[in-house]
Formats: sequence, structure tokens, C-alpha cells
Amino acid sequence: MGHTCNSIIINAPYDLVYDISNDITRWTELFGTEYKKAEVVKKEANKITFRLTDEDDKSWQSWRLLFKDNYLAYAERQEPKFPFKYMKIIWLYTPKPEGIELTWIQHFEMDAKAKFNDAQIEGFINEGSQHNLKIFKKIIEEEALK
Repeated sequence: MGHTCNSIIINAPYDLVYDISNDITRWTELFGTEYKKAEVVKKEANKITFRLTDEDDKSWQSWRLLFKDNYLAYAERQEPKFPFKYMKIIWLYTPKPEGIELTWIQHFEMDAKAKFNDAQIEGFINEGSQHNLKIFKKIIEEEALK
């Protein structure tokens, strides 16, 4: 099994951090060049079903549960799951004196037919997460100043 945990402190009010970071339609901006398209398929109560398309035109659908009052969001990749057997994601929002600590936890297992193994993907995810969290921080902090 693969597991990653990355975080950054964003100097902005909690509501702003939570709302912007969970606005799926803004993920093309927030994740840099990682997603070419981010579309909401369905929204019901606190559950969002969405489709992401990467720079290689590969698409997949996921769902996300928003628990704003509990300072977290939980997501799972649906279809296609490949190259994963499963991918579970938790975003935690922890108030700190200097802002909101946004933590991304990803728990997954690669399919045996995948090109890369769990350890290799951990490295890719850690590198990408650290880069993307900096983009989240920059965009949200700039918006907080408006």
C-alpha cells in the first residue's frame, strides 16, 4: 500500500481556504498544469461527483464528501480506477496561529499491471503535492487580500 501526507499553512480565513480548495471547477487553476478539465457531474447534499481530465487527455470520475463543520473532506477515485486498485484521499484543515494548515493524505494501492509500483507513485505524489500546495497557498492568500 502507498501512503502520502503533505501539508502547508495558508494565511487566510478558514471559510475562504475551505471554499476555494473544494471548488472543483477551480482545480484547473489550483493544481497548475495537472488538470486540463475539472467538471462537476452531480452535487447532492455534501457529496460532489466530478470528472478530472489530465494533460494526457486521460479522464476519471471521483466523488468527494465535504464536512466543512468538521474541518475535512474525503474523496475516492471511482472509474476508471486503473492504474490504482483504490485511491482514498483526505484533506484536513487545522487552524493554527499563523493560518490554516491544509494537509493532504493519500492512501492507495497500485494495480499489478500498472507501469509504476506503490513506492514510485508515493514519490510522484509527494513531489506533485508539495508543488500544488504552494499554488493553493499563493492563490488563496492573494484572494484573502482582496
